[in-house]
Order: sequence, then structure tokens, then C-alpha cells
Amino acid sequence: MSDEEHHFEAKADAGASKTYPQQAGTIRKNGYIVIKNRPCKVVEVSTSKTGKHGHAKCHFVGIDIFNGKKFEDIVPSSHNCDVPHVNRTDYQLIDISEDGFVSLLTESGGTKDDLRLPTDENLLGQIKDGFAEGKDLVVSVMSAMGEEQICALKDIGPKN
Repeated sequence: MSDEEHHFEAKADAGASKTYPQQAGTIRKNGYIVIKNRPCKVVEVSTSKTGKHGHAKCHFVGIDIFNGKKFEDIVPSSHNCDVPHVNRTDYQLIDISEDGFVSLLTESGGTKDDLRLPTDENLLGQIKDGFAEGKDLVVSVMSAMGEEQICALKDIGPKN
């Protein structure tokens, strides 16, 4: 045996996969699926029967959960599709910087400063208005496949 030291590249996510396989025939409306390497929420599923020796095919229509674009995919129902691990986490809003980033309070009491304000005009307006009025705001952050974005807002009352 050699006395060489082996160096392994450290990964922050402990090797957890961004997606997991699921049989196409078991994916339902309002579930999630990866289409063209984008995490999508399934808005429409239709299954077609094929000829004697063919596979039944599933036609998926999905909306990208981050940018709202529509994607379509057709997969044999017996094949596996990638399904993204989608997490929603609530954070309290502390501050909004001039360059469009938000400062959020995590569960452990630390801050999270790497998120931009959402691009959705309606949600953006609600966050800015509520923050300007001095309300205590809680934002829901959706994360999937290494991306994160603010997707919802809750008002928990005025600041004390």
C-alpha cells in the first residue's frame, strides 16, 4: 500500500441528488416533473394507448416553477422520469437592499442574503409595499435543483 494522502472534493449537499426517478404512469396533475432540465409543476397529463406492441405514452404539460414557462414532454408510461426534490421554507424578511437582494432570518437565527426579489410584479409590489409600511413579513422560498426563489408572502402583523 502507498502512503499517499487521498484528497476528495468536498460537496456542500452531502451527495444528495437534486431529483429522484418515478415511473411516468404514476405522475399526476399538480405533481412535479423535470422537463428539459427544468423543475415543472404538472398542469396536464394525458395517457394514450398505442398499437399492439408499443408502450402507452404519457403526455405531460408542465409550468416551470421559477420562471412560469410552459414545457411539454411525451414519455412511455413504463419509463422513469426525473422528479425534482421541491422544498418550501418560510423566512422572516429583515431587509431589502438597493440592488434587489433580500436579507432573511433563518430558523436558526442566522441570515440568508443570497436571494433576489421575485420577478413577479404583483408579489414584488406586495413585498415592497408591506416592507415600506413596516409590517412583519414572512416569505416562502421554494427551492429545487439548486435554484431558489421567493414564491409567496405572509403578513404576520405590524412590527412591535
